[in-house]
Amino acid sequence: MTAKAGRSRVRIMLVFMLFLLSAVAFLDRTNISVAGVQMRQEYRFDQIHLGWVFSAFLIGYAAFQVPAGWLAWRYGPRRVLAIGIVWWGVLSVATALVSPGSAHALVLLVMVRFLLGAGEAVMYPAGNQFISHWIPVQERGKANGWIFAGVGAGSALSPPLITLIIAGYGWRAAFYVCAAIGLVAALAWFLLARDRPEDHAGVSAGELAHIRAGLVAPGAPRTALPWGAILTSGNVWALFFSYFAFGYVVWIFFSWFFIYLAEARHVDLKASAFYSMLPPLMMMLGCLSGGWISDRVTATRGLYLGRSGLAILSFALTAVFLVLGSMAQSTALAVVVLAGGAGAMYLSQSSFWSVSADIAGPHTGVVAGFMNMGCQIGGALTSSLTPWIAATWGWTAAFGVAGALAVAGALIWALVDPNRLLIGGTVHGGDPIEAIA
Repeated sequence: MTAKAGRSRVRIMLVFMLFLLSAVAFLDRTNISVAGVQMRQEYRFDQIHLGWVFSAFLIGYAAFQVPAGWLAWRYGPRRVLAIGIVWWGVLSVATALVSPGSAHALVLLVMVRFLLGAGEAVMYPAGNQFISHWIPVQERGKANGWIFAGVGAGSALSPPLITLIIAGYGWRAAFYVCAAIGLVAALAWFLLARDRPEDHAGVSAGELAHIRAGLVAPGAPRTALPWGAILTSGNVWALFFSYFAFGYVVWIFFSWFFIYLAEARHVDLKASAFYSMLPPLMMMLGCLSGGWISDRVTATRGLYLGRSGLAILSFALTAVFLVLGSMAQSTALAVVVLAGGAGAMYLSQSSFWSVSADIAGPHTGVVAGFMNMGCQIGGALTSSLTPWIAATWGWTAAFGVAGALAVAGALIWALVDPNRLLIGGTVHGGDPIEAIA
């Protein structure tokens, strides 16, 4: 048997590349949380104004989710992601170039971070468009687990890397380094990726057959976007609102956890950098294990338990961890328990993105973008609301609100039916999906 006729593993290599791009994306968006302490001092911002800067990124990110999904659907994830990553690098540099002596420094930072968010909006809709063409249904949990493990990897890398750079060269250098990393990643993706497996020279006949056998609508032509079906789908709106709750919770960790440790728990810079690594590491573990669990349960018990059931459990566990962690007296115990909440929440990450690909087929990018818009609206809200709640009622109340939203998210997930396609029919008749050898 020739190598071409055998089973290649190109899809696995490209999923790993998306893991790396995901890490770069979160490095670029969370570096400002670590640099925020120094930026506040230099620009003379209070927490509320810094929250506006954080929220600007998420507003831009949320506003461009659907356009990003359309671009990935129209032009393909290869080009859209490569151009998007270059855009991130340019805006990261622009963040560092805003002068603290400018009378409009706050406005300029808000504008720059909004544009950075708009550029980063392409990451996950384009990634999920790739998933819909390259990854069989029975492998999507693990694939999405790896892609979103990049969130944890990038966020875990940010505190030690950014702290080290800031200590040696100042906070602006951190943004220059992140931009350089992104440019290298963009070039590698553009050279190695293709939009469809049949366009990649390294994909064997065996791998192509394996992929096509596991797709809901293999080789489906690109048709006009079914906006009516998208905007009237109960599944789509349930994913939107549950992802809103998800975004509200996780962006506390991305935006405020480092500052929470430094200013509420009175932890020094180096210790804060160490403690801040724990939640994203748990997120990475949650992504990987959640993807594996999702595929295993799906194969034996069906899509509802494998996708929705896991997400319900994930949100419920998160609520418990957030409430208990925020009440802990010991800083070390609080960090461990809150990090457990971050990891529990990320057990559900592969469910969100697998379901959007399962039900939407060729329209995955747009549906995923719409869903992700909900997440970013939640994140933008927590970026500005959390410091106000903490200042008014304390950090226990701030985490308590997040816990309540986690409970709401669990209830909403109970309404998601991953067996029901966006346009007619069911996924594999709603039965358990056997793995294809």
